[in-house]
Amino acid sequence: MENKLPSQTEMKLMRVLMFTLTFSAMSALMFNFVLPQLREEFHLTTAQVSWVTSCYSLIYGIGTAIYGKLADRFQLKNLLTFGLITFALGCLAGFASQAFWMVLLGRCMQALGAGTIPATAMLIPLRYFPAERRGSAMGMAFVGLALGSAIGPVISALIVSKFNWRWLFIIPLLILFTLPAYRKYLIEEKQTTFGKFDGVGGTLLAASVSLILLGITGAWGYLLGGFLSLALFIIRIKVTAEPFVQPKIFKNKTYTLGLMIAFLINGIGTSLYFLSPLFLSDVHHLSSSWTGFAMVPAAVASAILGTFGGKLADKKGNPYLFIISSLLLISCFLLLSTFSGISPIFLALFLILGNVGQTFIMIAISNSIVMTLPKEQAGIGMGLVGMLNFIAGGMASGIYGKLIDFNANVQWNPFNHYASGFIYSNIFFVLAILYIGILLLYYFQFVKERTIQSSKSII
Repeated sequence: MENKLPSQTEMKLMRVLMFTLTFSAMSALMFNFVLPQLREEFHLTTAQVSWVTSCYSLIYGIGTAIYGKLADRFQLKNLLTFGLITFALGCLAGFASQAFWMVLLGRCMQALGAGTIPATAMLIPLRYFPAERRGSAMGMAFVGLALGSAIGPVISALIVSKFNWRWLFIIPLLILFTLPAYRKYLIEEKQTTFGKFDGVGGTLLAASVSLILLGITGAWGYLLGGFLSLALFIIRIKVTAEPFVQPKIFKNKTYTLGLMIAFLINGIGTSLYFLSPLFLSDVHHLSSSWTGFAMVPAAVASAILGTFGGKLADKKGNPYLFIISSLLLISCFLLLSTFSGISPIFLALFLILGNVGQTFIMIAISNSIVMTLPKEQAGIGMGLVGMLNFIAGGMASGIYGKLIDFNANVQWNPFNHYASGFIYSNIFFVLAILYIGILLLYYFQFVKERTIQSSKSII
């Protein structure tokens, strides 16, 4: 199933991929910190300037699914060549921008190219690593994401303090230096003959994602249009001879359930990155700089321990890692809920449990889902995983934002005796309960069912 590489080449390839993911994650986050400057320079409203991040996220998420589909038809290294060159051109366009539309053009081109990266990150371990080392490869990939998330805000702050914000477009250009390595290490893959590409189906899927995410902000017309596009997409894949997504992939119950679990995991995990800064600011009144400082240890711990999590999956199995990471996340949410008014130093320690747990659980669920897919469905199958992860994050952020506005006065956690931050305590308490449910669901589907099947095969 996989293309064999020498062990030394495997490690070189994963280091290159880890470097790529680091700068990809940095590029996605860097501009969040300069939106006020862009608003003042171009005389825009907050809603207008927010498109700098929104357009990137939309194109990036949709591109993950489309590139995943294309990876079933074309060489990975050729897709990466197109993607990284497009990304670099976007960086140069943004650096040269003198009007806001040029900034948006640069960000859109960056996202269009960067969409190849998550699809590649999921497929390289599947295609180039044997099953017994796949977890370690996944772990290195998530280390890259954690590193980018940790150092992105720091580098952004340093650049903006010394140079013009346009230099934020230049730093990610370093990603272009990985291209020769990909051309060298990604050996020629055996290609299967595929029919024509279903552009109509891809367009309907893209429209569904875009409109649903826009509708989450409260624009109900977009939400209605999104569900209409989704209905048309479902009809399209059922009636066309060569659809964008083969309907039979969803008849794989284990894969479909894995998609659902991954969606829930990412939605809950978004709370660690979305709610935590607001929690530290609203309840503990930390400044933006101190809030960022409080979250750095968790990101660094995730980066350091990510490879260990992958090795643990290889040695003990994905279910073992899933259970360990679930317990870490449940502990994190219960501690945040119970001790909501404690010193921020302890809260930063609690977040280490959550961030490490989130990194571990993404390795476990990604590896579990990959194992359910035949080779001919791996590209689009994992592309859909990446796209749904993006949708889950967008939806969860909208939901969390609306929940915070309720400003609850009733404490749901009976062990929390602090007088402030009830709404945050309640949300974290509910998330801990939800994770217990997810752990049970995963256990009965991916652990107990396989145990029963193994017992039957022995008999």
